[in-house]
Amino acid sequence: MLESTTGKAVRCLRAGAGCLLGLPAIIGNEPYSLTAMVRRSAEVRFVTRADFEDVMQANPSLYPKLLRVLAAEVRTARQAFAET
Repeated sequence: MLESTTGKAVRCLRAGAGCLLGLPAIIGNEPYSLTAMVRRSAEVRFVTRADFEDVMQANPSLYPKLLRVLAAEVRTARQAFAET
C-alpha cells in the first residue's frame, strides 16, 4: 500500500516487461481507471480500440491467450482482496 497526496491509501501493482495494462478497459470499451508510473526508463505503447479489434479479428488464435491474461488479472485481484 502507498499513500496518496490526500493521505488516502492506494494499492500498488508492480508490472514487468511485456505487461498489458488496461486490457479490461479496452475490451469493455470503458476508460482506463488506474494511473501508471514508471520507476526508470521504459518503452510504453498505446493501442486504440479500433487497432485492438483489427488485431483480434485478424488473429483469432489470440483469444485463448487473451482469456488467460484476463483470468490471471481476476485471480490476482481476488487474492489482493482476500488479503485485506
